[in-house]
Amino acid sequence: MLVRSSLGRTRARVTHAVVVIFLEFFAWGLLTTPMLAVLRETFPQHTFLMNGLVHGVKGFLSFLSAPLIGALSDTWGRKSFLLITVFFTCAPIPFMKISPWWYFALIAVSGIFAVTFSVIFAYVADITEEHERSAAYGLVSATFAASLVTSPAIGAYLSSRYGDSLVVLVATVIAVADIAFVFFLVPESLPEKMRLSSWGFPISWAQADPFASLRRVGKDSTVLLICVTVFLSYLPEAGQYSSFFLYLKQVIQFSPAAIAAFIAMVGVLSIVAQTVFLSILMRTIGKKNTVLLGLGFQLLQLCWYAFGSAPWMMWAAGTIAAMSSITFPAVSALVSHNAAADQQGVVQGMITGIRGLCNGLGPALYGFIFFLFDVELTDVQPATGRGEQSAQRSVIPGPPFLFGACAVILALIVAVFIPENLRSVDAKNQTASKPAHGSTAHAQNGGTPTTATSDAEDIEPLLQNSSM
Repeated sequence: MLVRSSLGRTRARVTHAVVVIFLEFFAWGLLTTPMLAVLRETFPQHTFLMNGLVHGVKGFLSFLSAPLIGALSDTWGRKSFLLITVFFTCAPIPFMKISPWWYFALIAVSGIFAVTFSVIFAYVADITEEHERSAAYGLVSATFAASLVTSPAIGAYLSSRYGDSLVVLVATVIAVADIAFVFFLVPESLPEKMRLSSWGFPISWAQADPFASLRRVGKDSTVLLICVTVFLSYLPEAGQYSSFFLYLKQVIQFSPAAIAAFIAMVGVLSIVAQTVFLSILMRTIGKKNTVLLGLGFQLLQLCWYAFGSAPWMMWAAGTIAAMSSITFPAVSALVSHNAAADQQGVVQGMITGIRGLCNGLGPALYGFIFFLFDVELTDVQPATGRGEQSAQRSVIPGPPFLFGACAVILALIVAVFIPENLRSVDAKNQTASKPAHGSTAHAQNGGTPTTATSDAEDIEPLLQNSSM
């Protein structure tokens, strides 16, 4: 394949992607405890609702910008857009202490460029062979989890010992180090022959319009099934990530140390799931069945969160949540398997678009459901026996999670009908009308009309939006 023969291939490594992701989310993980305090102080009334609106705006802006950034990275290269996305994703960090209102405003606006995962996955696709890609995606997702294993605990310790200002300073330094790493050390992954020499090349509106990509989804049944599955499964996930730690602290009465330990446990188990179990499952039961298994774990986890009112139930559900993290890289591999080498950025950008839409709708929806069921910080004051009173007052302590479980049931039903080996079927159909000596790249391009327009996912893995 042309991509594999590029001299740039010998320089770009999956390690570069891993370091970028680790530093970015390690910096945000440090802010987990300070963010909960700032959120409550800034929005003392309707905190869950305002939290949902902030992340909702961010997610919707990501949805609007993701296809454009993905398409541009396919023509101008990955590095420039990786630098832009990392910079704007980390830009709000120092404003946590400078001005909380500006901090939350910048979080919302940063959604325009906060699509690091789509560029990273396109970067990985450039530098891996197809049979390596599933494991590489799993490694990147596991790195996300690894960045959150220790950072919340370190942030909580520094906050209690030295104050939140030091935590914000450390997080800012790490964010700057990540930006410097991308600028000075990350090589370009897209081969020069596939990049444009001029920055004046226009991108068609069809490539940049997220709604056009959504409209194209309905033209192919397989693409439609994949996109509906991703939407239904990530909608509750996005809502959960935006509010779950606040829920643990204010409703379940977790201490900052317990929240940090919870994140660490889920992070460690997610690493194991995405590096060890994912590879085994992809080889033994295939990509599609791995997606189905991940959705099954997600359903069980959400049901447990919905009806659980005691801390031990949250810990038990957290172990299941770690196993559900295999869904993200499995879907990425399934979609990437059906995309040509020069369309990986477009594909991952459209996947990011669907997940970006969920990042907008999910948090807002969860915040609104919490608001409807009167789960407010003004009603939740630390007191002895608070967990028991909450359980007596409501049969369903976490109503948004029950809604999420219903959505995942629908996702499971839809995912059952997704064909796993679509491209191989297309390639066979092509050989009937083309010479047998066609290259692998040509076979891939023959399969892309179906998949290059496919939409679907991004960020951000288990616990992603928790600190963003």
